Amino acid sequence: MACPSPSKPPGTYSSAAEVKEKIMYDKILVTLDGTSTDRAIIEHVKKLAKLAHSRLVLLHVADGWAARTYGSDAVSREIAEDTAYLSRIQAEFQSADIPADAELAYGEPSEEIVKWVEKKGCDLVAMSTHGHRFLADLFLGTTASRVQHRISVPVLLLRAK
Repeated sequence: MACPSPSKPPGTYSSAAEVKEKIMYDKILVTLDGTSTDRAIIEHVKKLAKLAHSRLVLLHVADGWAARTYGSDAVSREIAEDTAYLSRIQAEFQSADIPADAELAYGEPSEEIVKWVEKKGCDLVAMSTHGHRFLADLFLGTTASRVQHRISVPVLLLRAK
């Protein structure tokens, strides 16, 4: 990480490269499942993105029958609702002056999140968790657990209340 030169006051940089290097989380992938648990990660990431001057990608994985069967060609009420939800959350971040893109993927959530990270890259994955207990996680598995064990970037897990 670049530091300002000793002759400059703290917080000043001599080049755009120094500023760019200073950004710890340039691109944060925020996974959303379209439930009330999303609110926890949304509110947390708003603060983090402001502090880190990050840009966001909001990702929701449609996993209903149509989405799993037809992928991006799927047309269903679920897809329409998911698209509208992503647009609302994207507008919420943008109104807070946080750059955010929204993407919809299709299929099994943990697989699609891992594919997205591998293909497009990010500095951090931010996810809400449902807060299951040990036995439920052991038998059911969790999207968060599956993702964090398969990617090499940091994963921020925030338990929803």
